Amino acid sequence: MTATEQRSTTPLRRNWRFQILWIGSTTSFLGMEAAAVGYPLVVLATTGSPAHAGLFGFVQMLTTLLLGLPAGRVVDRCDRRRVLLFAEGVRVVAVASVAVALAMHELTLAHLLVVAAILGGGSSLSAPARMLIVRAVVPGEQLTTALTQEEVRNNLATLLGAPLGGLLFGLRQFLPFALSAVTFAVSWFAVLIVRVPPKEVSGKDRPGGWLDGIRTLLRNPVLRAATLVVVALNAVGAPLMLITVVVLDHQRIPPWQTGIALSGLAIGGLLGALLVRPLHRLRPGVVLLGVLVSQVPVFALLAVPLGPWWVLLLLAWGMLGVPALGVLIDVLIFRQVQDDLRGSVIAATTTIAGVGAPIGTAAAGLLLQFLVPGAALLIIAALLAVAGACAATSTGLRQARWPGQQARSQP
Repeated sequence: MTATEQRSTTPLRRNWRFQILWIGSTTSFLGMEAAAVGYPLVVLATTGSPAHAGLFGFVQMLTTLLLGLPAGRVVDRCDRRRVLLFAEGVRVVAVASVAVALAMHELTLAHLLVVAAILGGGSSLSAPARMLIVRAVVPGEQLTTALTQEEVRNNLATLLGAPLGGLLFGLRQFLPFALSAVTFAVSWFAVLIVRVPPKEVSGKDRPGGWLDGIRTLLRNPVLRAATLVVVALNAVGAPLMLITVVVLDHQRIPPWQTGIALSGLAIGGLLGALLVRPLHRLRPGVVLLGVLVSQVPVFALLAVPLGPWWVLLLLAWGMLGVPALGVLIDVLIFRQVQDDLRGSVIAATTTIAGVGAPIGTAAAGLLLQFLVPGAALLIIAALLAVAGACAATSTGLRQARWPGQQARSQP
């Protein structure tokens, strides 16, 4: 029996390569979520400025955006395991420096912005590298199950990490960042001990260079029409944690309760995983539009100051459709391209989808700086409603079908 045949007959729960990678990535995601609560809190504690808190997220996301396409090319041409080891290693050092500086009472905004850039660069490399490594150790027929387990990882990390980060920050400000550094180190070690099947690298550049992913992606008419929807969702989704922190801080809610409220993101994601199959009975464009429109009442009702439990419920509602979007993108894009282009296409998808993230984070920070939270949230809700109305006018988006449905509909 060949290695490939053995891999395909081994149940996913006994695929030790995947499970070790999953444990490592789950651990690092937990630390990232705990630290993600700490970053805006420590910026607010240091500067007292929501705009500066938004600047941290803006720098991190902008770096991810600018390095996304080159990073995809690097992942396609280099050993993906080594790329992931490098990305996790630099993030260990960066986050540990924040913990040390806080413990020594020497942390500055400039230091935090440098760390934000390093985290953004590390993310641009680690995301496509990790996705491709998973595909290398998991046979195709088990890939959907593996991706579902990855979604569970993300939401469990958010569920546990957000309240944990708030609790640790309330005890000592440096603790969430110390935890994050340790968890990145665990992930680094997990990648180190797993042997990934080798990938043939030709060493030759394709004519399109690092723009190959963009060109491949934009050939899909459904995704061209859906791009504005995804950009809009990222523009409001990226600063959602910052918005929540500022809104609850304005209500004088303690950090540990803010962390509990943020766990609504994970609860909604976990519940949304149960809705993936039912939602995928609908047309993909309808799913995209439905998720966008469902965010309008979330932001409008966040303006009502009813405390952390109210915020938790609203965040959970807003996340219900997100897991279905993740599967939609994987099915329509990542499984449709050849392996030596897949890293570029993953990076291109992330880059295009991420255009709205730094803009949304900076805009949210400015709105919260100069307006009361309620007014800022109502403006965001109105902009979302306009974006949804514009996207709904696209006949191609509304009538798009899944690949299998397209094949069955042909005479």
